[in-house]
Amino acid sequence: MTEITNYISNDFKAIDSQDTIAAVQGFFDEFTFSHFPVVEKEIYIGSIASDEIETFDSAKKVIDYRYTLERFFARTTMVWLDVLEVFAKNNTDLVPVLNEDNKYVGYYELGAIMKFFNETPFLREPGRIIVVKKRVMDYSISQITQIVESNNGKLLGLFVSSADIENIEVTLKINVGPINEIIQTFRRYDYEIISEHQEDNYINTLKERSDYFDKYLNI
Repeated sequence: MTEITNYISNDFKAIDSQDTIAAVQGFFDEFTFSHFPVVEKEIYIGSIASDEIETFDSAKKVIDYRYTLERFFARTTMVWLDVLEVFAKNNTDLVPVLNEDNKYVGYYELGAIMKFFNETPFLREPGRIIVVKKRVMDYSISQITQIVESNNGKLLGLFVSSADIENIEVTLKINVGPINEIIQTFRRYDYEIISEHQEDNYINTLKERSDYFDKYLNI
């Protein structure tokens, strides 16, 4: 499978902090990004929002509005689920990417990440979905993996799908293994089984949302 870092783009140069607001307003008039990264001497200092820049003085420079920049970003070492979380938490269609030395290397576009998402085995491969629930203080990803694998199951993927201060829900997709034995083992370890389906509506919903993003971004 393709590495997510292959989707890092540099089709457009980052905005320089010394660029005029007028130039950036022109950029957003032509390209419909929600945000775009700003650099100062090649160092990422934040992202400027398209819906805010309309109110800025076009004669000023980007640096004059440094206090408005939003400082979200992804790392080159992040897995795709963590990258999706950055998109979701910041209500954006573009996320700057930094390497381990905090150097700006490019950006992810939502459409490209949704394409990557569609290609993951979690969506493409047939399997069973199990959603388990346990107290936040008591659950363990390694324990969940061990439960599946000790019953000769194979995980296609898992992620935290819901959480509050007391409980956490984890969604798993399993493509091989005796599902009943796996479920009974989870119960012996005090996990509550929230749902269990074969190719259930949850996966179909993920696919539909991904397809929607692709259509939306191509309008």
